Amino acid sequence: MPSVETVSALERRLNASIPQQAIRSEVSTRLKKIGRNVKIAGFRQGKAPTKIVEQYYGAQAQQEALSEALQRSFAEAAQTNNLKVVGNPQFEIKTRDLNADQIEYSAIFEVYPEVALGDLPGVTIERLSYEVTQADVDNTIATLRKQRATFEQAGRAAQDEDQVNIDFTGKLNGAVFEGGEAKDYTLVLGAGRMLPEFEAAITGMKAGETKSFDMTFPETYHGKDVAGKQVTFTITVNEVDASRLPEMNAGFARSIGIADGDVSKLKAEIRENLIREVARRLKVRNKEAAMDALLKVARFEVPKISVEWEVQALMRQTMKDMESRGMKVKGVSLPPELFKERAERRVKLGLILADRVQKCDLKAKPEQIKAMIREYAQSFDHPEDVVRWYASDPKRMKEVENLVLEENVVSWAMAQTKTVDKPAEFNELMGNT
Repeated sequence: MPSVETVSALERRLNASIPQQAIRSEVSTRLKKIGRNVKIAGFRQGKAPTKIVEQYYGAQAQQEALSEALQRSFAEAAQTNNLKVVGNPQFEIKTRDLNADQIEYSAIFEVYPEVALGDLPGVTIERLSYEVTQADVDNTIATLRKQRATFEQAGRAAQDEDQVNIDFTGKLNGAVFEGGEAKDYTLVLGAGRMLPEFEAAITGMKAGETKSFDMTFPETYHGKDVAGKQVTFTITVNEVDASRLPEMNAGFARSIGIADGDVSKLKAEIRENLIREVARRLKVRNKEAAMDALLKVARFEVPKISVEWEVQALMRQTMKDMESRGMKVKGVSLPPELFKERAERRVKLGLILADRVQKCDLKAKPEQIKAMIREYAQSFDHPEDVVRWYASDPKRMKEVENLVLEENVVSWAMAQTKTVDKPAEFNELMGNT
């Protein structure tokens, strides 16, 4: 009779046995199947005697039959004992004589945890909100104009937002350091392309002027040779160009994508896009807050094997992302521990979501899935094409269904906790510095 021992919170050991007769029967079946097709020297294909086939393939058939018997026995025992097994078990044969009437074995494995949540009503969630203002629209238009600015010779000293062309040489202990020298280098002051101290030194200089100055790199600077060290730069300004913003007219509107050049349509479209993007970012931030609340009250361990799988998935995705950015990944080895904390979070959240969906009937309704697709499609020129694109692929529809499930759990969590509305700050919400 199979028995189950508790090794740790989620680890179990199954002790059971397999009757020899079951293995022998399977070995016999496998040898007959092999014998019908195998070609052995001295015999026609499929005509070798059973004893000869056994000499050649007996060990293989025995190993395969035993492996299959173990898997079958384990599956039956897991079902009988209502075990929710994670991954594959590790088998250990206890019987030394494999010809014994009973083959005893043990199997070590993990089970899914019982998802337990603590005092969720005692948790407070800050729910961010924001209403797009006219100032946000005006600032976005100003940014778009700056992005399309042209430059012309200023005939004066360099100032913020000017484009300058320079030659520079940086020396550490009297020697030019790696990456510390360039000619005809162009940058826009205030754009943050160079360190603030470097740009500050250029401000106030005119074309043709040269200046030397000392500067200390931050301790966290990516160039390890100069990080935290003082260097001496010599800069020569070749040209100073002032920015010229495009007029807010039909030509500008057309450059943004308004076919008829209607400026009022441009402003309306920018407002709509801002409202849509703000709503998306608020949803993401509030979702994170709800998930953090669920994790805070989670009272269960996660299977180690599930975390290992998630670590491997994150590592593969990271390598893929690096490769897509043109980085060489051949021979690169990422430390698994860098991904462990994130993997544990994802696994635990996945278990919580699945548990809440089942126990609280939070399944995605067809109308919710359709509504999410329609909402997303509005950001495209031809929304109906996007809707059809999703509807044509069950895999894509499943991805949307999963997003709806997450939203349902977020709404449930918000309803269970104390929520405090907090106005968001536009630049922080949009990731502007």
